[in-house]
Amino acid sequence: MAVLRKYARPMLASVFVAGGLKTVRAPERVAPAAEPVAGPVASRVPKLPDDPEQLVRLNGAVHIGAGLLLATGVAPRFAALALAGTLVPTTLAGHAWWKEKDPERRAEQRTHFLKNASLFGGLLIAAADTHGKPSVAYRARGAAAKGRTSASRMRRDTTGAVRGLRDRTTGAVHELQDRAQQAVTR
Repeated sequence: MAVLRKYARPMLASVFVAGGLKTVRAPERVAPAAEPVAGPVASRVPKLPDDPEQLVRLNGAVHIGAGLLLATGVAPRFAALALAGTLVPTTLAGHAWWKEKDPERRAEQRTHFLKNASLFGGLLIAAADTHGKPSVAYRARGAAAKGRTSASRMRRDTTGAVRGLRDRTTGAVHELQDRAQQAVTR
């Protein structure tokens, strides 16, 4: 599986790095298409620029950076999530096939929309990939179960020790009482 990851991640990331470079170099090419989505996104996310051209350039930079991180295997889960998060507004802005009137253009945009939906699915799989190692949640559940088992064993051992101590104490008290009784009767 490690070999698969080694080659699959760069292949998945390549479309983002190439598209990001193209967008950073010439944001004016896609800024008009991004305008309907740029305004609502910028109004909901603080510190994002209102200008569609700047927002598109920023999105391209995220695609380049996160794409390179994914391709090289550095923080791949974070990189995949970042790419998935930026892919949604990119797809809605650039491939709104339901708005197209021309059947050929509509079919082309639908194909691009579905391609991006497929990329989104691949990114979600990459974001969930733990390299064959158990997730943090799985390890936490295992540690909690181990802790409960240890606590139960401790409780059982402590209860046994207390019973043993009580039995020895009771036995010692009875022995002292018997000796005292014998001393009195002599």
